[in-house]
Amino acid sequence: MMDTATIFSISIGAVVIAITGYSLYLSFGPPSAELNDPFEDHED
Repeated sequence: MMDTATIFSISIGAVVIAITGYSLYLSFGPPSAELNDPFEDHED
């Protein structure tokens, strides 16, 4: 059986990887079409 610290570190690593993957999906995936660029909105 694995040590408690090992299970905890693997869990924290999995959560960090999941959050990173989800943020990349939101930034570059299909939902990114709804994002606005504030620099394009206020060109002078």
